[in-house]
Amino acid sequence: MAKVTFDKERCKGCKLCIEVCPRNIIIVSDRINSKGYHPAVVIEMEKCTGCAACATICPDCAIEVER
Repeated sequence: MAKVTFDKERCKGCKLCIEVCPRNIIIVSDRINSKGYHPAVVIEMEKCTGCAACATICPDCAIEVER
């Protein structure tokens, strides 16, 4: 199983990762980071295939994928 880690302080909530996720398992968090943004989070990690599309598209390099 893959593991996706979001750096919540770097995430600006641009939602690009949500758009490219083929499994639709990324959402915007209800919480707010120290910069005032709602960071993205994975809701069903067990469904992640480790494709890394989210990490590739992230403009802030806030996503790390481990396979």
